[in-house]
Amino acid sequence: MEINGKSAVVTGSTKGIGRAIAEALVREGMNVCVSARDVDEIKRAVDELGDAGDARVTGAVCDVRDYESVRALFAHAVAEFGGVDVLVNNAGVGKFGRVDETSPEDFRAVLETNLFGVFYCCREAIPLMKERGGGYVINISSLAGANPHPEMAAYNASKFALNGFSEALMQEVRQDGIKVSYVMPGSVNTAFGGDTPDESKGWQLQPSDIARVVIDLLRHDERSLPSRVEVRPSRPPKK
Repeated sequence: MEINGKSAVVTGSTKGIGRAIAEALVREGMNVCVSARDVDEIKRAVDELGDAGDARVTGAVCDVRDYESVRALFAHAVAEFGGVDVLVNNAGVGKFGRVDETSPEDFRAVLETNLFGVFYCCREAIPLMKERGGGYVINISSLAGANPHPEMAAYNASKFALNGFSEALMQEVRQDGIKVSYVMPGSVNTAFGGDTPDESKGWQLQPSDIARVVIDLLRHDERSLPSRVEVRPSRPPKK
């Protein structure tokens, strides 16, 4: 895909992996619409990303668990950019603990964010991509979508489901010129699931590593589709 001048929506993009992806897209000349649930974080991200390149940057408050909020996000992107070429579904939450100690509310929040939110965004983005003759959907999953762990049942369930959703969607829309890939990172040095970025964990992946994967996917020749990408630290601590 020729990405310079194209337009992208990146969810959960005011910090961490999403922020790194948004910045990388702007540096490549893409117009980017950032989104998150906190209006102050969005304003700050838009201001800072505006200095990263010559592309246009806008933002909208969006809780991906709410379909009407997602519809408003894409309406905003269309009003600002005229359409959508790329969707990066990055918004996600992790709530960890034993199944018998997990509240129904927490379990629902994980599934609604990590799976339903992706569905809502894809449902809005795909018709817009078809109008423009094609596009790219990139879903940020996790190695937890293939490797179950105790006290991660809710998160595992959401990412296993996301992977299956991504593969089915890929087959549905590829004849429309729309590519679908999902990226499965291992440990990333971000504030996620209660963790805090830690310089002592230099062995972990950095958000910029995942952003580079996204850019590489977009740059692949039209005939090529790396539909699943696993990314893991090259030298994790010995167990």
